[in-house]
Amino acid sequence: MRSVSKQPALAGMMIPFRELVKDSNRIVFVGSIGFCTPFAELLAYALRDSGKEMVFVAGLDLEHAREIVPTPQGMQLGREVDFHGDTVAVLGGLAMPKIGVDPVEVARLVETITGGNGLVIGLCFMGIFERAGWYDHIDFDYVLDSVIDTELFER
Repeated sequence: MRSVSKQPALAGMMIPFRELVKDSNRIVFVGSIGFCTPFAELLAYALRDSGKEMVFVAGLDLEHAREIVPTPQGMQLGREVDFHGDTVAVLGGLAMPKIGVDPVEVARLVETITGGNGLVIGLCFMGIFERAGWYDHIDFDYVLDSVIDTELFER
């Protein structure tokens, strides 16, 4: 994969993501339980006024896909819904070694969600898809890879 642009902070993930999905109707976020859920909600927040349908699939559990809906507290998971979509956003938490998800299974899941004809976007931190060898298994159209630098301050 080659670099197309570079932007700082979380806006550097949200703004390009919003642009990439501008022609999408139904976006299905697939991520690890707990860790990826808030990132799906954050990315969905960037699309809150777009009229797009958004869904979260925890792990590989298509049967319990949930809609992502706006609430007064921000974007939240709602009721169970159909898992199909024209765009899949694969979240990097799935590729973390402790999660243990097989990228071949994720590739099959993407195929099932889109019917083999959809936009596939990877969203990750610290190059996890590359480090875990996922580029060899999932045909991403785009990957948004963010780097996090943490600095602790004390008084």
